[in-house]
Amino acid sequence: MVDISEKTATKRTAVASCIVEMAAETLDLIKNDQIQKGNVVEVARIAAIMASKRTPDLIPMCHPIRIDSVDVRFTYVSDTQIRISGTVKALETTGTEMEAITAVSVGAMVVYDMCKSVDRGIRILAIQLEEKSGGKSGHFLRQSETE
Repeated sequence: MVDISEKTATKRTAVASCIVEMAAETLDLIKNDQIQKGNVVEVARIAAIMASKRTPDLIPMCHPIRIDSVDVRFTYVSDTQIRISGTVKALETTGTEMEAITAVSVGAMVVYDMCKSVDRGIRILAIQLEEKSGGKSGHFLRQSETE
């Protein structure tokens, strides 16, 4: 495990995202709250938040941190895709990137789990860090593919 004992706590923020792609009929069922297991977006949001807080239990050598805020959002980006974005904030000596990536990954897995009975072809795509700030390495902002 990396020694962070000499580092100064700073405000850390990380934003991660992913895309969940499915049949248009499946996305319609989600939008109309007609998936048998329940409200997909709300269950996935809660799971994502809970997962972010358990990141050190899942990722070897990941430091436990005191998370101050987790915000998970779901956006319908097309008739077959949902974008999940997660923002994690903490006043810490190490970053929040892994917590944000864990949040969106687990959120996407919950969407799959809740919808697999109607669509086994669901795909989880482009899990990635979008932005991070704070700490020694400074600010990172992913450039869009069109830039």
